[in-house]
Amino acid sequence: MRILVALGGNALLKRGEPMTSEVQRANVRTAAQALAPVAEHHELVLSHGNGPQVGLLALQAAAYEDVEAYPLDVLGAQTEGMIGYLIEQELGNLLPADVPFATLLTMIEVGADDPAFADPTKFVGPVYEDAEAEALAAEKGWSFKRDGERLRRVVPSPAPKRIFEIRPIRWLLDRGVVVICAGGGGIPTTFVPGEERTLAGIEAVIDKDLASELLAREVGADLFVMATDVDGVYEGWGTPEQWRLDRITPDELRDRTFASGSMGPKVDAAIRFVEATGRRAAIGSLDDIEQIVEGCAGTSVVPATQEEDGDG
Repeated sequence: MRILVALGGNALLKRGEPMTSEVQRANVRTAAQALAPVAEHHELVLSHGNGPQVGLLALQAAAYEDVEAYPLDVLGAQTEGMIGYLIEQELGNLLPADVPFATLLTMIEVGADDPAFADPTKFVGPVYEDAEAEALAAEKGWSFKRDGERLRRVVPSPAPKRIFEIRPIRWLLDRGVVVICAGGGGIPTTFVPGEERTLAGIEAVIDKDLASELLAREVGADLFVMATDVDGVYEGWGTPEQWRLDRITPDELRDRTFASGSMGPKVDAAIRFVEATGRRAAIGSLDDIEQIVEGCAGTSVVPATQEEDGDG
């Protein structure tokens, strides 16, 4: 099978951990141990989050006042290279030496008139105390929203429309390459108004799960997996009555409500993929990735016909 695995941010950095390269490498090494058995038996394409890494680069850039801080699209490109390097090296250390890898900087088109630019919602970077966030908002014009007990920067999250590098991505996959691409939702890119053949980056972050869903469709993935830090999608999350949804159809998922800042985008991406392709999407823990591939763990989202037949 051709499998796309979208690695959640916990694969690189867990909440509260220091953002050192050593910590991130250790987390990637753990992720690689889970992914290696899948890569040995299937075609594998990987995407990943990058919110904390972009936030750290922005803070580091802000500390050097002689040069204006780099915009989010440039920071996104930098993190794609860094994270791809770590994944290539740690996964490559576990797979046979002849398995080829490639990390592609991935530009993804967004609309300059997307309504998301009027309502920033995507969390990036670390959390702040209220006073610290207020000072940064005044100094830099950043927007903040509460993430738990503290505040975190939010930026626009426009919808992904097109993957510019899709042809080389397909070419590499067809030749047995493990491809790492569309990191952090890809580099948000738009056509300059009035100059239809001129591309430019834009200050935004595309949702990783929606970009990964578009990628999964475009590469013809047989299975789309969103690996996160919980073992599936839960009804009544955080309550004594919570229970995991094991196998469900898109229509059944639509009848339920999930947090927009966590599980909501994953559920939305799963619904889109299943309805567009008639294939399975799954959400669950990276630790269970082999069982998720087999359909024995996590939450599987399947077409109604598969649910009725017990197939898939």
